[in-house]
Formats: sequence, structure tokens, C-alpha cells
Amino acid sequence: MAERRSLVDAIPSAGIGQNRETEFVQGAAKSSDGIKAMRNAATTAAGVPLSTRVDPDVAAALKRASLERKLHGIEPNSLRDIMEEALAPWLRAHGYLP
Repeated sequence: MAERRSLVDAIPSAGIGQNRETEFVQGAAKSSDGIKAMRNAATTAAGVPLSTRVDPDVAAALKRASLERKLHGIEPNSLRDIMEEALAPWLRAHGYLP
């Protein structure tokens, strides 16, 4: 069986520059290309996870609205779609969305 080598030993031979390797490991500031790549990956996915706390009454009303709309076949009926429909106009009105 071939002798195994560590990841650290393998990286320089894989053609990755030492500076780039060090920046990645130490969490150096991301370049604009890296940020664009992350944004593109996020937008091509079905969405990005978002977690927040809301008033229990709001959460219960949102859940009830979602379930009742699903039962009646009314769109939007998922929590995500209802939240997006509610948040998008506010974000546009305040200049955060085009």
C-alpha cells in the first residue's frame, strides 16, 4: 500500500500557491471575485437559509396562514414564499432591492 501523505504536504504539489493557501487557512479578506462567486452560488440555489426571532403571535399567525392557504390551494402558501412576498416591498421601498 502506498504511503499516505498529509494534506499540507499535498497542497503545494497540487499547484496551489503558498500565499493563496495561507490566506484561505488564516481567513484573509475575501476578494471581490470570491464574494461574487459566493453570491452566484447562493442565487443559483433554491435560496439561502435565514434565521431570526419573531414574536410568538406573529409566528403562530404565519404558520396558520401557511396551513390554511395550503388547504385551500392559495398561493403563496409556504412560509418562505409568504415571508418573501411580505419583505420584498419593504426592501424595495427603502432602496435595498432594485
